[in-house]
Amino acid sequence: MKKFNLMFLAAASMAALAACSSGDEEASGGSGSEGSADVDEITAWAWDPAFNIAALEDAKEAYNGDGDYEVNIIENAQDDIIQKLNTGLSSGTTNGMPNIVLIEDYRAQSFLQAYPDAFHPLTDVIDSEDFADYKIATTSFDGEQYGLPFDSGVAALYVRTDYLEEAGYSVEDVTDITWQEYIEIGKDVKEATGKNMLTLDPNDLAQVRMMIQTNGSWYVEEDGSTPNIAGNETLEKGFETYKEMMDADIAKIVSDWSQFVGAFNSGDVASVPTGNWITPSVKQAADQSGKWAVVPMPRLDMEGAVNASNLGGSSWYVLNVDGKEQAADFLLNTFGSNPDLYQTLVKDIGALGTYSPAAEGDAYAVEDEFFGGQQLITDLSTWTDKIPAVNYGLHTYAIEDILVTGMQDYLNGAELDTVLENVQGQAEAQLK
Repeated sequence: MKKFNLMFLAAASMAALAACSSGDEEASGGSGSEGSADVDEITAWAWDPAFNIAALEDAKEAYNGDGDYEVNIIENAQDDIIQKLNTGLSSGTTNGMPNIVLIEDYRAQSFLQAYPDAFHPLTDVIDSEDFADYKIATTSFDGEQYGLPFDSGVAALYVRTDYLEEAGYSVEDVTDITWQEYIEIGKDVKEATGKNMLTLDPNDLAQVRMMIQTNGSWYVEEDGSTPNIAGNETLEKGFETYKEMMDADIAKIVSDWSQFVGAFNSGDVASVPTGNWITPSVKQAADQSGKWAVVPMPRLDMEGAVNASNLGGSSWYVLNVDGKEQAADFLLNTFGSNPDLYQTLVKDIGALGTYSPAAEGDAYAVEDEFFGGQQLITDLSTWTDKIPAVNYGLHTYAIEDILVTGMQDYLNGAELDTVLENVQGQAEAQLK
């Protein structure tokens, strides 16, 4: 009889890792004996009880394999997971480590490249062709598939249709456009309505991140570690476009999450270009129902750029410890092959997966009255498959911290080439 007793344990109770001693077992490679023993209980680490933890709970209910083991789910803050993984893996210990762990896509390569023997390959477990290409690029390393792709961070442009109409535009006019076209429309919208087109936080370069991925570029070279800043034409275009939006005076400046959400919930901005996970926040303003539509993300005005990008997202990994076979079995028979689970995830928590066969399900075709009857999940799923695959590499956040200072210098009048050369030098020095 299948046993799946979910035990939600507070992160504060997880003292096992801190108690690891020098006598703990050492992590070994995928071909070693470590992790080969069968167990009757596996553990999964994730963050966010309303989203990722809830997804694991739904997965438990949807499991359709033959496993006979318990699944213990432990909630931790994402930063705590990162710290615990780094502490344990760098010291070579496995005691206190989970069998399954959720890792943000921007951080995955830093673990896979630093500790490849600590993760159990899923190459022969899942069919990578069933998942969006861009997620495979972030979850694989050195010819092996290590991650099971989870949620899509597909980006989109959420637009107020009433503001557009007041300025003489339709939804079609903002569909599949460039950022330069977006800026010109934004000027007209502000003149007609007095509303800014979007929010910007100069200390958060998520907009630049989304811009450059439309052209298949990132902050690092294909090796995932060499900074790709100076001479990166796509990044240059992203910086120039960001400054154009600031100079056009179509942006409401914000400095935190509450100001960001408050700007569109209060009707202060005409659009929200960001990841699809913003949908529940947009819908918080019930009085705006029927006044929104969602269209593909604007693209950089460069040859080869597409109207698709990403912001965020995470994937599941199996650690090379005892119980790895059971952990792989659980993932295969839930997130790795069960289209019905993904219908449940859409209905229960609004989670859009990157498992392509699920797109044919009924939950994806539901018309969302808040967005004028749009089949939003179907559209987002379609755009997910168009996201350019890039190697996020080892240093996304470290490089972006340096870029934030560079952006401030650029906005204050410094020459762009000089700014990016300085960032390149700092990144090379800091990330040796």
